[in-house]
Amino acid sequence: MDNYKHASEERKVLIERLLVGAVDLHCHSGPSVMPRSIDHIEAAKEASDVGMKALLFKDHYYSVTPVTELLMNHFSHLNVQLLSGVPLNNTSGGLNRYAVDHGINLGAKLVWMPTFSAENHINAHKKDKNFEEKFPTTKEAMLAPTPLRVTTNDGLLLDEVKFILDLIAGNDLVLSSGHLHISEIWPLFDEAKKRGVSRLLCNHPTYIVGASLTDITQLVSIGAYIEHSMCMFVQRSKYKFYEPEELNNMIKAAGIDKTILGSDLGQVGNPSPVDGFRAVINMCLDLGYNEQEIHQLVSKNASKLMGI
Repeated sequence: MDNYKHASEERKVLIERLLVGAVDLHCHSGPSVMPRSIDHIEAAKEASDVGMKALLFKDHYYSVTPVTELLMNHFSHLNVQLLSGVPLNNTSGGLNRYAVDHGINLGAKLVWMPTFSAENHINAHKKDKNFEEKFPTTKEAMLAPTPLRVTTNDGLLLDEVKFILDLIAGNDLVLSSGHLHISEIWPLFDEAKKRGVSRLLCNHPTYIVGASLTDITQLVSIGAYIEHSMCMFVQRSKYKFYEPEELNNMIKAAGIDKTILGSDLGQVGNPSPVDGFRAVINMCLDLGYNEQEIHQLVSKNASKLMGI
């Protein structure tokens, strides 16, 4: 269903047209301690070749923001806006206000709550003996992570998180819920809204996060955007967990206006980010979405969230 290679020439022309102006908020290029098939410069050039509007580089272990600032100075001719943010994992000091403040001053556009270091992520790893087949591991063994939560055992948001939320609000950044459990996301987003955060993002809510379709609808009702990872739907992906109809149900749960499709690609052995876009655009066409709707899913919504 997502096989671009065997699509008609007319369909391919349409898919390439929909790539123009597309925005990828989940590009896993390198360098990284994770095995990557494409580096940041190659990803930018690939996006430029098809007329994409922007890429947001995500690495779980470091902020790519200094790199994006450097690349924008030297590769502006590619006409692709390059963005990144601050991942609040152990390697950034965890829930670290100083990392956020530094990122803001370098031009970060987004803050991810803990991902690989989230207690929820670590628990998912421990419970599933096949987890390493479902999630990339580092090229070399690294120190075991220290589990991070944003709430106390009583469900109250930590004071350090509140301080970080004020930084995010004061600088109009995007707040991503990372790999927190849905039970942590509710108090996080509730407090974020009270403190003036206006840009909320929940990544792959049905994977690791533990959100239901009903949760997705409720997250949207409080103003959040929902991002789904193309790597979880593409046929040639090592991390394909869902069928097209499940994507359809997820989109309907949030609505066209609040759903974002990001590649979550760049891993060794997987399609490239742009090929992921081609495959999922093709899938959406098969599911009956029209050109305007797909443009929202792959470009307009992400642009609005990021303010670009």
